[in-house]
Amino acid sequence: MDEDDYAGPATVEVAGRELAVWARMVAVFEPTDGQTHWSGRLNSDHTLHELLDGSSTEITLRTTDGRATGKIGDPDPWGRYRVTGTGHPPFPPAPFPPAPVPLS
Repeated sequence: MDEDDYAGPATVEVAGRELAVWARMVAVFEPTDGQTHWSGRLNSDHTLHELLDGSSTEITLRTTDGRATGKIGDPDPWGRYRVTGTGHPPFPPAPFPPAPVPLS
């Protein structure tokens, strides 16, 4: 990810536990289905790895700006877990860019 909508601390609720993690995420409005899709990575975490044991499952992800339910996937080669969700992200989405000014 070159530009993150959110990079900072988060709390992931998984398997009945709450873990403090570091998250990097983006949110994109998808006009084909009319929904916002958010995704990103959670930094490597030993406890998270032990809880998930490489499996994917439903999660709740919280930041200081919100919470959302989503899925956590398999770890990448660096131990970071992919998170995805649909709907309002657990962080304020980036504002839409201004509309282009028509040329006269």
